[in-house]
Amino acid sequence: MELMIVIVILGLLAALVVPNLMGQSEEAKQKLACVQMKQLETALNDFRLNLGDYPSTEQGLEALINNPDEERFKNFRSGGYISAKTAPKDPWNTPYIYIYEGDSPELISLAADGKEGGESQNRDIKLSECDQR
Repeated sequence: MELMIVIVILGLLAALVVPNLMGQSEEAKQKLACVQMKQLETALNDFRLNLGDYPSTEQGLEALINNPDEERFKNFRSGGYISAKTAPKDPWNTPYIYIYEGDSPELISLAADGKEGGESQNRDIKLSECDQR
């Protein structure tokens, strides 16, 4: 009888706690994506400070690892601007999208669904919107 009471109490506790934890993982991944994009923004700013401009959209984030144009970027930092050996991926294991159109660079994560657009946990995460989340 005592064992049945303990099982019922554990079941009630689980019923209260589990629903609150279910959505936390996606929210944590969204916050992690913003943190990672801010770190990449710092590396991009270092690149610009050392070399005079951001990498082009075509050069992408790979330019933070390997010199994209040895003629143009003669002062490229030995070892690159990030320690990764490949372009970084978001928490859903999808490459970040990098866009530079002459103003300031934009980084985008396609979030959980890996597709443009979306709502809720599938909503794209943009660097320019990270402070608003």
